[in-house]
Amino acid sequence: MTKHQPDLGKLISVHGISPLFLQRAAIVAVVSFLFFLATLLYFYLEQSIGYFVLSSAFLVVYIFTMIGWVVQKRNTVSLYENGITHRKFSVTWDEIQSVRVDAATGITIAKSGGESLSIGKTTADIGRIALLIKQKLSDAGEK
Repeated sequence: MTKHQPDLGKLISVHGISPLFLQRAAIVAVVSFLFFLATLLYFYLEQSIGYFVLSSAFLVVYIFTMIGWVVQKRNTVSLYENGITHRKFSVTWDEIQSVRVDAATGITIAKSGGESLSIGKTTADIGRIALLIKQKLSDAGEK
């Protein structure tokens, strides 16, 4: 059964994963793929099972890095004039019970129904997201 999605109004901003973390994943993917090719070449030349195992390990690292990259690209935070969405979580500003901002972990939003949302520090421009949330909450509190 699908939850009722509240009308959140006009889209203000969309924040995906930080380019810094995407760059790190890209470097890991490129290096692991190059090591995969190099060890595969050594396996071809030497016919040693050790090079094959090492080559397979680098291939596994490469595959998991690429899967993680694709999954992280879908993790976006969307801020609207009447609320916020992240993955399957959506909440209007008046439903938010508390917001906790921590530099080490990110932003935690608690909904009045007991549900909570954690936005990780890997999200791009997380400081601006926190400011917009606090600004919207103070605007909603004044009404």
